[in-house]
Amino acid sequence: MQTPIRGLRSFCFAARTLSFKEAANLLYLTPSAVSHQIKQLEEQLGIELFERQTRSINLTAAGKNFYDSVSPLIKALEKTITEFSQLQENVTISITLPEFFASELLMPKLSEWTTEHPKTNLQLNTMKTRKELAIHSDLSIVLSSSKPIEGVVHELFSLQYSPACNKENWQQWHENPLEALQQVPLILHKARPWAWHQWAEHAGLDDFSPKQIIQVDSMFGVARAAQQGMGIALIPLPISQTWFDEGWLFNFTEEPLVTKDKYYLVQHEPSETNASLELFIKWLLDTFKHLK
Repeated sequence: MQTPIRGLRSFCFAARTLSFKEAANLLYLTPSAVSHQIKQLEEQLGIELFERQTRSINLTAAGKNFYDSVSPLIKALEKTITEFSQLQENVTISITLPEFFASELLMPKLSEWTTEHPKTNLQLNTMKTRKELAIHSDLSIVLSSSKPIEGVVHELFSLQYSPACNKENWQQWHENPLEALQQVPLILHKARPWAWHQWAEHAGLDDFSPKQIIQVDSMFGVARAAQQGMGIALIPLPISQTWFDEGWLFNFTEEPLVTKDKYYLVQHEPSETNASLELFIKWLLDTFKHLK
């Protein structure tokens, strides 16, 4: 029996959406073309796959059984075709992520991926706030106090915030940290305007009255301000560990602020037919699993 693959694909899309019009949109065809292909398929099979009503369609019992059998085969075929085509040409993976995550964690490791996968192009879109997530991409890395509800979500690691300053401020104040908190400007990210007060409550400080609060709209700016001696900053760990290892910043106290903040990797598009995307996701999870 000569059953065109396009007819099977049209049937699978229509079965998933229960709409010839929606299936046509997804396949870049006209609804009449989809309907015609499915009608031909039904004639070849000798069964009705859909119950057609005035403004809706539903799978028949035979149609549902046929879909359950055919759909995995079509997906496997599409995946195989995609994998072979990707061997012949470069593919592009796009990822949106916070700029601080990109500079402190991803960029230092990214050459490992690019060396092993020279035919995979990467498009990195950095952002300062989650409001910029409107940019469409295959993947996103987001910082959130709760698990995102859209897409396929992988937890990367949790954050805690540690008071930190440069060497000069540390040498001057580390023996009198409570006094320093009343005398030295305190720096934080503007997305967490009450973070210092939350830290003080966590540390058991009842009479917390900072001299000055400085809010910065980027985490790199927060860390840089502390490094330049502007004051004491709440620095996220483990993402900022390099700043401490290199001696740019020093832990001011041993009392971190523990929060519910976590980094998540969000996959927006299915990866069944994109072998490169699946490999990149696995590489990201393996690369940062030691930070959990």
